[in-house]
Amino acid sequence: MTTEFTSLNLRPELEQAILELGYITPTGIQAEMIPLMLTGVDVIGQAQTGTGKTAAFAFPILHNFIHQRLPQALILAPTRELAVQVASAMEQYGKHLKVRVLAVYGGQPYGPQVNQLKRGVDIVVGTPGRIIDLMARKVLDLSMIKSVVLDEADEMLNMGFIEPVEEILSATPAARQTALFSATLPVRIRHLADRFMRDPQSITIKKSTLTVSAIEQRYYLVHEGDKLAALTNLFEIEPITSALIFVRTRVETGQLASQLSSRGFPAEALNGDLEQNAREQILGRFRAGQIKVLVATDVAARGLDIDDISHVFNYHLPDDAEVYVHRIGRTGRAGKTGIAISLFAPREKRRLREIEHMTKQALTLGKLPTAADINQHREDQVLEQMKIWLGRGRYQRERELVARLVEEGHDAMEIAAAALKLSRADEKQRPVANVTDVAASEGRSSSYRDRGDREYGRGKPQSRDGKRDFGKRGERDSGNKRASHEAGMIRLKLNKGKENGVRPNDIVGTIAHHADIPGSSIGKIRIEDKFTYVDVPEALVEKVLKHNGNYRIGKDKFTLVKS
Repeated sequence: MTTEFTSLNLRPELEQAILELGYITPTGIQAEMIPLMLTGVDVIGQAQTGTGKTAAFAFPILHNFIHQRLPQALILAPTRELAVQVASAMEQYGKHLKVRVLAVYGGQPYGPQVNQLKRGVDIVVGTPGRIIDLMARKVLDLSMIKSVVLDEADEMLNMGFIEPVEEILSATPAARQTALFSATLPVRIRHLADRFMRDPQSITIKKSTLTVSAIEQRYYLVHEGDKLAALTNLFEIEPITSALIFVRTRVETGQLASQLSSRGFPAEALNGDLEQNAREQILGRFRAGQIKVLVATDVAARGLDIDDISHVFNYHLPDDAEVYVHRIGRTGRAGKTGIAISLFAPREKRRLREIEHMTKQALTLGKLPTAADINQHREDQVLEQMKIWLGRGRYQRERELVARLVEEGHDAMEIAAAALKLSRADEKQRPVANVTDVAASEGRSSSYRDRGDREYGRGKPQSRDGKRDFGKRGERDSGNKRASHEAGMIRLKLNKGKENGVRPNDIVGTIAHHADIPGSSIGKIRIEDKFTYVDVPEALVEKVLKHNGNYRIGKDKFTLVKS
């Protein structure tokens, strides 16, 4: 039998809000979680974003709401976007209870938040960093907290917030009710639950919208260094009305958006560095079609609710297949079809099976357009546009200009050809990029470029014939860590390695950001058990070393030294 909200016996003020919002039938997680939380037990809800979990924890908290001097509920969220979203929902649900909700997060002045806390707040929704700051300032008292919610706990783990979360939980009463929501439950999250929760009851909900039948899924095999070229070539051919491109780090959002724009494809970056007003302005322009391309991280894209995204690109694959499903679910909405395109480096082919298992749908291997395909497509577009204008006939002033040129003795055919040449001038901004064929190069070089060890090539110099120069085999395998394998590069060393979970993108991201150098200028990276070696252009070494003390991987700082 189908459950309805009216059968949950929530207090009248909540039922009135639910009726006004038009809610009738709870989602899966709401139907299971609300009755459970109403009993006061601790709960773990494993569910994806978009399953309705905010209402699942909000309604029980509000049902038990009573007016008191200090905050009685605390909701921790990984990002300011999610904090604002949850706070807004809590206000909507609790409007007839006159509940006072405050969202607190970094990047905003302390004054208004402090003043509101002093006036009195019932429910605080915030990011761990700002919560810690307000506790340190003695303006946020958690001694009367009855309920704590950890929303998207796995994202808080990924962002390095687990220690602050533990500190916050330690400051709340032991008798509180704790609800933890997470799409995945890695070991560290389970340890957190074991330490701070009392015999938690678990609910696992598989999101019904994991079906992706309305989305065409394609992938292309390209070397890591050729991904930008492959992406721009696809942009030439694909019928893009709006696109969302996913990369790993906030630094890469800016780099890729800039690279696309310089190649004639205007794009903007969406990352956690943006102030809320700037973020809203960018999203407003995107919704209005003023910009067609956004480059984002998974964290920055949370809460992004736009129904007419035609394409989602995975420039970098996510670590988790569930995140892949969530990414591509942003296209193919509202009864429309969508296209999801992923760029796989050869060493990432094993990830294909994980994704296909999760989506229960095979991905199609695509063939990148050739230079001939792109040039033909450009010409077809020009001819199509010409036919449209010829059909309209609205070019009287232009006819007069042509007549003047004919009177001056120019041939009509030559005039038309020159006009088309002018109309195609912008194509010079978009030279067709060369992409190395993976199949043709695997026997020759992909074993080096994309093999599964921990040496990674980046920004390799090119020889005169345009092929990448990988140096002599003997030099590469000699075990000499001190000498750089590339002319004009200096090898630097840091005391973090495989044991610390170091990844190439971590190194590139933090160096490029703090030293303010292009990520593409960084050369080979070799990750060993305890150390990592990275090649930097000789001309940039002093600039890179100057910023020692700022570099970090997660919460751990590191220092670079000449090797």
